[in-house]
Amino acid sequence: MTQKTDGTAAAAQNGAAHPLRWRILGFLGVAQLMLILDVTVVAIALPHIETDLGLGRQAVTWTVSAYTLAFGGLMLIGGRAADLFGAKRTVLAGLLLFTAASLVTGLAGGAGLLLGGRIAQGVGAALMSPAALSFVVRLFDGDERNKALGVWSALGGGGAALGVLLGGALTAGPGWPWVFYVNVPIGLVILAALARMLPGQAVAVPRPRLDVLGALLVTASSGSLIYAFIRAGDHGWVTAATGALVLLAAAGYVAFVIRQKTAASPMMDVALLARRPVATGTFLILMATALMIAVFFLGTFYFQHAEDFGALRTGLLFLPVAVATMLGANLTGRAIARAGARPLAVAGLLLAAIGMAVPALSMNPATVVAGTAVAGAGTGAMFVVASATALGQVAPHESGIASGIVSTFHEFGASIGAAVISSVAAASLVGDTLDGFTDGFVLAAVAAAAGALAAAVLTPGRPS
Repeated sequence: MTQKTDGTAAAAQNGAAHPLRWRILGFLGVAQLMLILDVTVVAIALPHIETDLGLGRQAVTWTVSAYTLAFGGLMLIGGRAADLFGAKRTVLAGLLLFTAASLVTGLAGGAGLLLGGRIAQGVGAALMSPAALSFVVRLFDGDERNKALGVWSALGGGGAALGVLLGGALTAGPGWPWVFYVNVPIGLVILAALARMLPGQAVAVPRPRLDVLGALLVTASSGSLIYAFIRAGDHGWVTAATGALVLLAAAGYVAFVIRQKTAASPMMDVALLARRPVATGTFLILMATALMIAVFFLGTFYFQHAEDFGALRTGLLFLPVAVATMLGANLTGRAIARAGARPLAVAGLLLAAIGMAVPALSMNPATVVAGTAVAGAGTGAMFVVASATALGQVAPHESGIASGIVSTFHEFGASIGAAVISSVAAASLVGDTLDGFTDGFVLAAVAAAAGALAAAVLTPGRPS
């Protein structure tokens, strides 16, 4: 094997910190920001896409859902690919696919190409996101890792709010295709920078094979569960089809566990999910994402449906939410080593509950902005605690699949949040009443308060 010539090989061999780790984190963070932006940046452009392309209601819904389904359903494969083939190759391949798919989606002239591009974007995101997060776990250690995860979570949580602002500006300006085109130059610049800076990773020789059957089982099961959540938002939770999809997903996961215990080269050690830190981290990331989606869904539809605000004005009103989310994540990343995960997890969920309760008690534009900003600070804190708890103790060879697990539950939370809140708020979405929005904020506040009680019991205490 040839030696590296960039001066980083010796540091890696001696166990020293990578000299470019913070710069790498910056580029990886911007790449992750693009992936998160593409969930909310599209939502505010949907009315214009519907009109320009003549889409039906289901096609409009799938413009968002196709991305989430592919992103969440394939995440574990992306994490396993990072462990087997190297995180650098997986990050670059995923980023290249996402960038190319963004160009195709922006050029779409009909539903077929639009949805195909969104699915390809989701596949690229599923490859890149867990591999990028595994780099954060590998390159940083101790208190530095908590700070790095704070930056990562701030970009991810704040990115969703910035997506509403950016989507409004682009849609009102050059037009909806630019919500996709903007990814192309940014993606190419990041691709060139990461190809030069990311350290290589040794892989096992002979290289283990990907467990194809296990990959199919977990992807189909995850896809079935996410689709059940998406479908329930339109057709109801207590239906035969929803129940069948959930049962199908459960059966698939059982088959996956059995397969992992018998496969010669399993995708993951299922005992990883039974570890208290990993299990708690996945619960917290699911709660954080579900509450974050509730904030954006209820806020954007309230402003546009009830107050008749335009896309740009709605986006600007979410700027305080983005700032608060990033601030909550950053402060938590700095404090978690001293305070421990448990009190910060409880504080974040209680803050989210208080924020959601404000517009539930009195709904007007000022209280909605103030309440969602407070809730955003709480969810930002939760993202950091979840990542630090789930990933803080994993071994380097498990970082890819552990990151895939965390990222998968991130998408599960988004799907659950969107489906539940859309069902609860349906009365306000199709009528002139505010009751549906009020019910949605009440439900989110109650869920956050219940989550705080669970976090107080489940979250590991501060290590001695």
